[in-house]
Formats: sequence, C-alpha cells, structure tokens
Amino acid sequence: MKNFQYIIIGAGMTGAAAAKGIRENDPDGSIAMFSKEEFPPYARPPLSKGLWAGMEEEKIFRPLDGLGVNLILGTSVEKIAPDKKTIITTKGDTYSYQKLLLATGGDARHLPGAPEGVIFFRTLADYHKLKAETDKKESFCIIGGGFIGSELAASLTNNHKKVTMIFPEKGISGAFFPDNLGEFVVNYYQEKGVQVLNEHLVDSIQKEGDKFIVKYHGIDNDQSGEAAFDAVIAGLGITPNTSLAQACGITVDNGIIVDEYLQTNLPDIYAAGDVANFINVHLNKRMRVEHANNAVQMGQLAGQNMSGKQQQYDHFPFFYSDLFDLGYEATGDTNKNLEIFEDWIEPFKKGTIFFLDEGHIRGLIFWNLWDKLEQGQSIINSGKKFQLTDLPGMFQ
Repeated sequence: MKNFQYIIIGAGMTGAAAAKGIRENDPDGSIAMFSKEEFPPYARPPLSKGLWAGMEEEKIFRPLDGLGVNLILGTSVEKIAPDKKTIITTKGDTYSYQKLLLATGGDARHLPGAPEGVIFFRTLADYHKLKAETDKKESFCIIGGGFIGSELAASLTNNHKKVTMIFPEKGISGAFFPDNLGEFVVNYYQEKGVQVLNEHLVDSIQKEGDKFIVKYHGIDNDQSGEAAFDAVIAGLGITPNTSLAQACGITVDNGIIVDEYLQTNLPDIYAAGDVANFINVHLNKRMRVEHANNAVQMGQLAGQNMSGKQQQYDHFPFFYSDLFDLGYEATGDTNKNLEIFEDWIEPFKKGTIFFLDEGHIRGLIFWNLWDKLEQGQSIINSGKKFQLTDLPGMFQ
C-alpha cells in the first residue's frame, strides 16, 4: 500500500487548482492525483471554442510543475474505505490518505440506443475524435442547443462545415435565455448557415454505411423527418459522478453535498467543482455549478482547507459563452421561472437581462456588455428591492 497525505480523485481544472491550494499551505505533504483520462489536467472551455479558432493545444494544459504531484493517469478509483482512510483503484492497488478530495466532475449524458460513433462531447479525447472527423467529413448533426451545442455549432460552421442543430427548446440556450432572445439567436445562427431544428426531438439514430441517419419530429406538431449526416455530436449536459461517494456513505443530492468549508459529511473528505452541491452565500441557496470559474476557485479553496485553512467558500461564480460574433457573461440565478426584465441598449445586440424574485435581483446576463460582472454581483449582494422602473439604464 502506498501512503499519501493528500489524495485528489479527478485531474481536471478543479484537481489542478486544489494541488496549488495545498501547496500554498503545505510545501512538502505528499499528493497523489488520479485521472481516468490519459491526459494531465486541462481547461475544458477551449474544447468547444479556442481550439477551433487556432489555439495551440499545449496551451490548454494546467501545469503541475513544481507542485510535487504524483499524477496517476488512466486509472479509476473503484472504492473509498473511509474507516481505513484508503482508496482502491480498478487496477487493485490500495492507497492511504489523510485528506481526500473528490473532484470527480461529471460524465456526458448519453442517448439510449445510440450507435457506436456518436460523439458525446466532453473530453479532450472527444475533441480529438471530432477534429479527426472534420478533417475528412462535411455534414455534422449537433443534438442539443445549450452551451456545448451552441459553441460547437459556431466553431464547426466557422471551419466551413455544414451543421444542423436539433433541440427541444424554442431557442438556443433556451434553458435560461428569454424566449425572444433564444429565438433571435436561432435566426442569427440560420443567417450564419446553420440549419436549426428547434422544438424538435430525436427519435432514433442509425448507422448505415458511412452515414448516420437521424430521425426526428416536431414537439407541437406531427411533422417528422430524417436526414443523413457524416457525424453526430451530442451536447446534452452532464451527470455528476457521485456513485463513488454515495457507495461509501457520503450524502448525495444533485451532486455531493458539502458544507461552507467544502467538507462532506464524512471526516477529512472534501468535494469541489462540477460534482459539488455547495452553499452560494450570495444567493443563500444550495446549487451545483458546471462552469470553469467555479471549478478553479472551489478547487483552490478546497486544497487550502485540506491543508490547514478553515475558510468559507464565498466566491460568486460567473459563466460566459461565445456564439459567433455574439457573447455574454452571466452571474447569479438565471432561472427562467423567476421574473425576467430586459433592458436593451440595442435590441438583442447589447443589453442586460435581469432575473428577479419579488423585486430582488437574483441573476444577470450581460449580453455583449462587458466589465459589468463586479458591479452586478455587488447589486445582487446588496439585497436591495427594486421596482421595474429602477432597472433601465442601470448598467449602461
């Protein structure tokens, strides 16, 4: 059995940040980091954006140089034994820890019955597969209209590929965009050359020779159709990897439940990143955030707390996306069930979208409007109650 002071399960952005956080307090404690992937830690956002715009792949990696990390790649952890403070890998090796971090992230959601060759886009290996397809193929079907779907559709189209999107919402990013903005983005994508089948569901995908036959139907009508594509990519979100935690008695509910110090209900076991269900002190609610900014900040604090600090996680996460020449930054609770108010400087080209609960601003989308995040988060934190007439011009 090999002994380590710190073990990190997961070698993504969260795990890399945690190793740095540990070293801020403990320059010598031994660290082991396990990854089921074959790559060292890397940033995920470039997989659907920057790498398609000429970014060099080597720039996405998060260096661990000088941190003294024993990085164990291509290895999954099969079991945690909290009473013994050990983990067992699928290769049968046992390792002991004093402090353990679960940075297990999530896996891409799959479509039942999908044939081999459909790319459920999530990892660097998936990027490599898709990049190889674009080198020799022309027509691509993207299932899903959220972050991954919308970003890949733009990236592939910019690389002169023929792209069709299929998704059930009225508009692109319809899970949180107001319907009129989502529908505007649909039209914008169509003008860029993307065929968009919004308010459609995929019935089946079949492989016939070198082609994928995708059958689909409209949600609110009897219209159905099918089309042949060279490749199919699905961007359907992720399912948090909680099975390892749940099996050893860690509390799980839409992710791994952590307290304000990122500790689980079991001693000396922490969780951070996409998998962690944490307390957002600014919104006074529990949430799980699947974005890079949160992954890095939470990972760093988890590492600091594992190595002796006792600090509350009070970071206010934000997220962003690029959609051809459009872009946005957002923060807070962007739940469409909240009251939505739109303040456009130029309709659908530049403005602010407010998400309100009984007059309290809970979330904000800054649409092609930059350097407003800090101001917006400060206003959310103020807890001030607003009338709708107070909102126009607030961020102009």
